[in-house]
Order: sequence, then structure tokens, then C-alpha cells
Amino acid sequence: MNAKEMKMDSWHILMRMRAPKVGSCDPVAPLELPHSLHAFHRVSPSDELNMEGFHTFRGGFWNYFSMGMDAQVSYAFHSERKMNPDKFKNQLVNQSSYLKLGCTQGWFFAPLVRPSSKNIAQLTKVKIMKKQGEWQDLHIPPSVRSIVCLNLPSFSGGLNPWGTPNSNKRRYRDLTPPFVDDGLLEVVGFRDAWHGLVLLAPKGHGTRLAQAHGIRFEFHKGTADHTFMRIDGEPWKQPLPENDDTVVVEISHLGQVKMLATHDCRAKSIYDPSSQFSHDADEADSDEENSVNEERRKFGAADTFKIPDEVDVSSLS
Repeated sequence: MNAKEMKMDSWHILMRMRAPKVGSCDPVAPLELPHSLHAFHRVSPSDELNMEGFHTFRGGFWNYFSMGMDAQVSYAFHSERKMNPDKFKNQLVNQSSYLKLGCTQGWFFAPLVRPSSKNIAQLTKVKIMKKQGEWQDLHIPPSVRSIVCLNLPSFSGGLNPWGTPNSNKRRYRDLTPPFVDDGLLEVVGFRDAWHGLVLLAPKGHGTRLAQAHGIRFEFHKGTADHTFMRIDGEPWKQPLPENDDTVVVEISHLGQVKMLATHDCRAKSIYDPSSQFSHDADEADSDEENSVNEERRKFGAADTFKIPDEVDVSSLS
């Protein structure tokens, strides 16, 4: 009854790949796809990429699209839960299983055990639309192994990977707080699981790559035959080109819907006077490398991350 009306952006995702010449006619098993992605043979008669032998998938999301290590761990958890649903009966067990999968897959020691071919910069060419109709290349640091395109300031259990850029970053990098109705996606990168744990600290954030009206991923023949993607919590295993073809994933602004937001809602509107940052609450927004090293040093401390007492730590190794 006390909520106020607020608009929220929605996003369209288009994925196109060549149908395989052998084996199943579907490049991605239908049951593997998120509920929000649907197969279409054509998009529109005017689409210049309409070609025989290609599959097109269309869908949408409200919260985020991600690719890389976070989606891989989520996919492993999702697959394990489908095979053994009786082992996932409560939140504590789910969280400990998720942490164990992150450890066993090597994401806490990614620079040592994960091949560089899994890095985002090696897998795909990324383009963003800063101005309507104008695409430009986005530089991805070679160490980034996970990329998240955010609509809401909430990811992985309510964490905020974008944070609030301080005045210097807003001025010199043209960054803004993560408003939910500004027609922009916040694009954030992560190097490994340690980097992700920075979000548990006050003012912690990932590597802010860009804010854009649209983003396009182009996958060409390379060193990996698949990657992992996730839309609003639903992961899938995405095959990548085996020849000279290209897999394209493009995200564009779809429109807005009206929602109800309580007074303490984390999501903010660009048109809400209370959302305008007249002072820099995040003025102490620390340097990226110093922040990561500090949080790695403090890993396990009560104010950053603590495994619940009920969890047997020895079972996680």
C-alpha cells in the first residue's frame, strides 16, 4: 500500500548460430535453454543476417545476462540439482554446494589452473552501443573470465557488482549510478572467484567496463568449443563455432514496464529526486587492484565473508 510506481527497463536478447551439419538439428538442446529463450528460424524479412541453415533464438530478461565462470558454476550446480534433487533440500545445503563447486572447478585459483582460452577476451569480440546506432569495440582486460550485463543493481543473491562510482569516475569515465530506467546496461567483469568476493565488502565492486544502450558478442572459431551463459539465474552450455561461422549474441533495449517499489528498494529511478547523488557517498571508492588485494588478505573475516558455522569446512575441500 505504501509502494510507489516506478518504471523499469526490459531487454531483448537475440542469439544466432548455424545449424549443425551432423547430429541433432538443434544446436542447443531445447531442454537446456532458459525459459525466456525461444527458437525462431527468421527474425524479420528485413534482417540482413537471415540466411539458410541458421538458427535464431530470441528472448528477454529483466535482471542480468552473464557469461563465463559464474555461469559455469551455476550450470554445474543446476545440472547436479536436476540429477539429485533430494540432495538440495534447504538454502544452507545449496549455498555450501555452490561454494564447493566453485572450489572444485578451480575458480579461486583461476590464473594457475584455468586456461587463458577461457578468458572473455579470447572467446569473443565485444561491441557496445554508447550512442544510438553507433557500435564501438569494448576493450576487455585479458584476465577477465566472467562478464555480467546488469539491468538491476542485484546479482548473485543480492550483491551489487557496479556499486556507486565516485565523482572522479563519473566525471572522467562518464559513469553513472545503476538506475533501472535510464536505458543503460552496466557491464562488469570479474577475474576469478576471489575478485567476486570483493562484493561482500562495503563499497566493493567488479571491474566496471562500460555502460551502454546495447551490447553484442561475436564468437569466431577459436580455442574453445563452448562457453557458459546465464539469463536471470538460468544457465546453459553454449556451443561455439567449429569452422569459419560466427555465433552472435546481441542485447538491445526492449522497452519499459511499471513496477511498484517500496521506500527501501535498492533499485532507483533516474527521475526520482532522492536518487540524485548530490554528495559522493562513494568518494572512498578504492583503486581496483588495492581493493582486490585487501579483500583477498581479509578473506574469512567476519566483515567480508564467513562460512556458516553449520557447514563442515573439511567437506568443501
